[in-house]
Amino acid sequence: MNYLVVVAHPDDEVLGAGATIHKLILEGHRVAVAIMVSQAEARKDLSLSLSDDEGKALSIVGVEKTYHANFPNIKMNIVPHLDLVQFVERCIEEWKAEALITHHPSDTNNDHVQTSYAVQAASRLFQRRDNIPALKELLYMEVPSSTEWSFDTSANRFSPNYFVEIGKKGVELKIRALSAYKGVMRPYPYPRSIEALEGLAAYRGVQAGCNYAEAFECVFKRE
Repeated sequence: MNYLVVVAHPDDEVLGAGATIHKLILEGHRVAVAIMVSQAEARKDLSLSLSDDEGKALSIVGVEKTYHANFPNIKMNIVPHLDLVQFVERCIEEWKAEALITHHPSDTNNDHVQTSYAVQAASRLFQRRDNIPALKELLYMEVPSSTEWSFDTSANRFSPNYFVEIGKKGVELKIRALSAYKGVMRPYPYPRSIEALEGLAAYRGVQAGCNYAEAFECVFKRE
């Protein structure tokens, strides 16, 4: 199956689904990553090496195909919604995506929210176009330091109901890939620390009856 992982920023793909992406590729699925904000200026000097860091991280995970847009960092809310949707639609069409993974719409980071809304709209493309494969799956992922905050109590917060067992090796690979991004990992108790990522994977594993897992909220699935 062809999976398309649509994220706001470089590193989100590893944080939310790094081990799952690697597992899918090992199982013979095709996985591409679409990044809405390719140059994260808000990271200051770290943005200079971001492209190289991204290449190293995705190489570790096993992703060979990446789509890039250049929407403004932490300013996606001022971009016309249609522009965001059409970029995702182009990626879906070219990749012939049958499954989509993206951010949860109640994330604290607004770029994540706008990305999620764009993917939701683009997910209906197959109903309007005969040459687009029917969508089989839409998953929301969780990104540490954003998804768990969910300050908006009026929104439906991330509620995982779909778990992918990744094992200890999956956790180690995820941490190694994330470490390729300079300045992302920080000492515990920061959410993007080795201990926090290991703990989250263990907790999600316990919920699913295994040792380690990545958790998702399944929005749509059909066989």
